[in-house]
Amino acid sequence: MVRNGIDTLTREQLPEGRIGLITNHTGLTADLTHMIDALKQRGAKLTALFSPEHGIRGQLDENVPDSTDERTGLPVYSLYGERRKPTPQQMSKIDALIFDIQDIGTRFYTYISTMGLAMEACAEAGVPFFVFDRVNPINGVEVEGPLADPDRLSFTAYHTIALRHGMTVGELAQMFNTERGINANLTVIRCEGWKRSMWLDECGLFWVNPSPNMRRLQQALLYPAIGTWEATNLSVGRGTDTPFEVVGAPWIDGRRLAGALNELPTSAGARFVPLTFTPTASVYQGVACQGVSIFITDRAKLRPFALGIGFAYTLRKLYPREWEAQKSLGLLANREVHAMIMDGAEPERILQRVARDEQAFRSRRERFLLY
Repeated sequence: MVRNGIDTLTREQLPEGRIGLITNHTGLTADLTHMIDALKQRGAKLTALFSPEHGIRGQLDENVPDSTDERTGLPVYSLYGERRKPTPQQMSKIDALIFDIQDIGTRFYTYISTMGLAMEACAEAGVPFFVFDRVNPINGVEVEGPLADPDRLSFTAYHTIALRHGMTVGELAQMFNTERGINANLTVIRCEGWKRSMWLDECGLFWVNPSPNMRRLQQALLYPAIGTWEATNLSVGRGTDTPFEVVGAPWIDGRRLAGALNELPTSAGARFVPLTFTPTASVYQGVACQGVSIFITDRAKLRPFALGIGFAYTLRKLYPREWEAQKSLGLLANREVHAMIMDGAEPERILQRVARDEQAFRSRRERFLLY
């Protein structure tokens, strides 16, 4: 069985002094003990907790307030509210900061941005930063999608990495620290037994929903395909039982869309089936939508970003006026690729352009890989 960083941690590796912890409900040991309890069992002196997006218990889909942890009485400082980065005052109360959160392998999933900003705060305060590494659930081999433009960096694009980066949080921390010149005093507690080709369901580890709308491994795999277009006028399945596995809008003809998508080479490894649904939350709440349900037929063949490009191409072709594709730039974070999509470029042309970024990123990341 694969062991995440918390399960390989020895008492000697544990930071001394007052410890701050950035975690949420995914910070669990192999026997499902929460990080807070696991650290206390190892003799750690926890004095502060820091919460990412969705809250310390992973149940919120809005800004997260500062609070007090009911179980421990510790202060919980929000990193997804008025601030995204620990303050100098908060940093003055700790001697080390630990990060342990399950990522899902896509650039715009914000936990890695929280990690990068926390590293900056540690470097500025002279406080050591520890990453308890966790596996990349959608494997650590595949790299997909364009690099974020340097002038498009944001909380959903912390660094110029590929959209599907194929790295663990510990590896990303090393890349951020070096390439962004953060120069934090960084320690990564490594996983054991994980090979880059492994998916989460091959690791003997539990799936814990890392956020309210990320409920299955299949959804994590489809997130680079469908989540990329979430800022546009589409329902990506929030408010249904299968977010990121269904997508639609009131102006879509589901049969027509599914038929066109199933003809594309970019749909290899997946099948589209027309459906109707009415989201109970988020975009088009309470409004009947038509669209498609996405079934993964062969995940070894599936390239989620390519599938997403085929999806965008088809929507631009069928619904050039209805689909507000221009709003996708924020998450895509690459002007050239966005312009090609807006111009209706063939998927093959876009993917040829993106391949240059993918190759460059594979070369860049090599020195930071731990497994």
